[in-house]
Amino acid sequence: MLKIYPAIFHEEETYWVEFPDLEGCVTEGSTLEEAMENAQEAMGLYLAALLEENQPLPHATNIKEIKTADVVSYVSVDVTRYRRSTKAVKKTLSIPEWLAIEAERNNLSLSKVLQDGLKAQLGY
Repeated sequence: MLKIYPAIFHEEETYWVEFPDLEGCVTEGSTLEEAMENAQEAMGLYLAALLEENQPLPHATNIKEIKTADVVSYVSVDVTRYRRSTKAVKKTLSIPEWLAIEAERNNLSLSKVLQDGLKAQLGY
């Protein structure tokens, strides 16, 4: 699930980053590149925590509406990378016999096919 939010990059002795739409989500870096990398991680963890707590994700402000003398940039992140609960659970399912035979013949992992299909269906 790709999400994009505006971030304000402040340059002082280091760079520090804040997200106007994500209250309390801040990070820093000694270089601009490190600040951007840390901003992606901070945003990914912040959004993943909201999803895991069944909280709605905030609306992203249009970057043109942010008035500051500092640098404003969009930051994007694949939130799926930061989901914490990766424990595998066993599920029983039924498929037509001919489909099971074809999957086996083609060396397909039904678990992987199901996971990929669920992610695609859910937009992850």
